[in-house]
Amino acid sequence: MNNLSVIILAAGNGLRMCSTLPKVLHPIAGVPILERILLTVSHLSPKQVIVVHGAHGDQLKNVFVNHKNLTLKNLDWINQKKPLGTGDAVRQALPSIAAVERVLILYGDTPLITVETLHRLLEATQTGALGFITVEVASPAGFGRIVRDVNGKLECVVEEKNATIKEKKIKEVNAGFFVVPKSHLQKWLPQLTAQNTQQEYCLPDIIAMANQDGVPIVTLSPQYAEEVEGVNDKMQLARLERFYQQLEARKLMQQGVLMLDPARFDLRGALTVGKDVVIDINVIIEGSVTLGNSVKVGPNVYLKNTIVEAGAEIFANSVIEDATIGAGCHIGPFARIRPGTVLAETVHVGNFVEIKNSTVGKKSKINHLSYVGDAAVGQDVNIGAGTITCNYDGKQKHKTIIEDNAFIGSDTQLIAPVTVGTGATVGAGTTVSRDVPAHALVHNRLERKVIANWKTADKKS
Repeated sequence: MNNLSVIILAAGNGLRMCSTLPKVLHPIAGVPILERILLTVSHLSPKQVIVVHGAHGDQLKNVFVNHKNLTLKNLDWINQKKPLGTGDAVRQALPSIAAVERVLILYGDTPLITVETLHRLLEATQTGALGFITVEVASPAGFGRIVRDVNGKLECVVEEKNATIKEKKIKEVNAGFFVVPKSHLQKWLPQLTAQNTQQEYCLPDIIAMANQDGVPIVTLSPQYAEEVEGVNDKMQLARLERFYQQLEARKLMQQGVLMLDPARFDLRGALTVGKDVVIDINVIIEGSVTLGNSVKVGPNVYLKNTIVEAGAEIFANSVIEDATIGAGCHIGPFARIRPGTVLAETVHVGNFVEIKNSTVGKKSKINHLSYVGDAAVGQDVNIGAGTITCNYDGKQKHKTIIEDNAFIGSDTQLIAPVTVGTGATVGAGTTVSRDVPAHALVHNRLERKVIANWKTADKKS
């Protein structure tokens, strides 16, 4: 929409957040509030986006300048040096607004506003008209009330501090989202005064000016009131987080996912699912995750930037990051799969096993208490309990290669770089520091000694 500029009002101090982090940088589903709004706005393809900030401007710029997830080509920052109200904030931005027909004004602390609602607002507000979003709430305290005449025509917006007892009972409130012709802003903003209880220049006062000038006014409501709800403290932040997660869980269930308790699920990224996926309680998804057909994810599992192929099962309390889990794999419980790991189909990784930056071939098993790092493990390999690849010498990482059908006994140390050949067997308790030939048996356990009638020394009292 090349005839559109966007102003985001983000100059509030956020004192009720009780935090050194600016309010608009607090996350919803792992994404800062302001980032969510900027990503939403980017879908409108505006000619320009201006963020009006306060004293925390440098902190905001450090986060969003050259942000890799944002496609906004023209993002500008304006400092509102004194907190003199929303009208003053827009007035500060006005000289920097490009030559456009309309200006969309949003609040920087409303993370859940949707592209659909903004599109509806823009489409409903014809050229020359003023449009804004209202919403009916059960507890309107703190909001500007929408005052209409007996015919339902909007007369004005009255701020809470200036409202009469009768006006305070009104349930319809101003959500703070406006679309206004730039030419009208140029006329109306200089007319704003701070002659009110809060001594601020209030943007909603332009509604009375629009009425006075005979400018058509359009109002509409979002699908959910939470879309336009602002975050002012940690309790509101948590409430909107849970609302967002419920919406995401509902979308997934509509796609066929069996979610054992939608109230105990967190999506902090993008999840792609196949058919007949089952997700147990307290699962956390981050980044980009794909779950293939018939995948089962157990309770308390964490998945980040991971592909889990069809029929795999992730058992309780497992952590998987930046990895690919092949079809039919069994992972966990209490397994940790670290970045760079690729498991072929039907691999078994058991409890308290850690794998990092390794490939594991088809039907191989690493079932108990082992660490496999910087390794290439072939097919049908069995790695016994307590096995570790000693891949780091204090300066560099080295690779361990375990070829097809090898058997690694329990309590084995493989000191990389080292290769265990095809079909070789490493006896339990062995330290392997040199290559093992194919089909060989290697062990270096010491000869057993038994000393009769041994008595442990008495402990000193």
